[in-house]
Amino acid sequence: MKESPSLKKILVFLSITFAFSLVFYYLIISAGSLEAGGGIYVLLLMWTPGVAGLITQLIFERSLKGMGWKPGNIKYLGLAYVIPLLYCLVVYGLTWITGLGGVPSFSLVENLAAGFPGVPTITAIFIYSASMGTVGVLISLLSALGEEIGWRGLLVPEMAKIMSLSKVSLISGMIWALWHMPLILFADYNLPGVPKWYAALMFLIMVIGISFIFAWLRLRSGSLWTAAILHASHNIFVQGVFTPLTKQFENTPYIIDEFGCGLAIVSIILAIYFWRKQGDLPRTEENFA
Repeated sequence: MKESPSLKKILVFLSITFAFSLVFYYLIISAGSLEAGGGIYVLLLMWTPGVAGLITQLIFERSLKGMGWKPGNIKYLGLAYVIPLLYCLVVYGLTWITGLGGVPSFSLVENLAAGFPGVPTITAIFIYSASMGTVGVLISLLSALGEEIGWRGLLVPEMAKIMSLSKVSLISGMIWALWHMPLILFADYNLPGVPKWYAALMFLIMVIGISFIFAWLRLRSGSLWTAAILHASHNIFVQGVFTPLTKQFENTPYIIDEFGCGLAIVSIILAIYFWRKQGDLPRTEENFA
């Protein structure tokens, strides 16, 4: 990375982000749970990159323009929504087929059936999944946007001015993963059944892998909304649909969710795919040298 206004902007953004985050790390870790403060602390933590991004943009540009506010091509917004669904179908589908996890979770099925009297169980599951995939994603967008204004609204575009796609994705992914680590190592952001070191390692691999998708979509579309939708879709389909629907056996937690090897492996494959498509990205004099 060479000296440039972008480098200074990136450093200021990261300094503000982690400074603000310390407050909410303390509150969450002291309580030992993401549920502390009724979940408000986590929501506010997720908005620290966004607030830091807005402040940094105003400091350097005196304007909030240039952060990718326009929605861009609907094709990329749709792709952002669908990609997490597809990689969840692969990972969880293989988990169910191989018997490493059961589908669906008996307890969840019973609760769903009870919530929809007279409706067949499979229909109840469909209603639940459809509602999570629509209304759930929209609600999740409220928190995901907070992160993405910072990570992909400011950080990735500024990095792309002075780095190749590979470096942008790797470094932004490591930063993004590092930002989550206090919650994994010192709170309960984890899937019960796996040690913290394993959860942290698999999460790191997964986040770096999917960062190639986030960076490619953001730079190709010119819109931070692709990243926000991708983020919201990922959170809902992984945490709100497929993991709850999976009956877990002894080894299941080592495979599913954000802390298992399944998504980590698939993310590497996706990273290679989007890395190979970097030629489709807009080029500037400094970018992709």
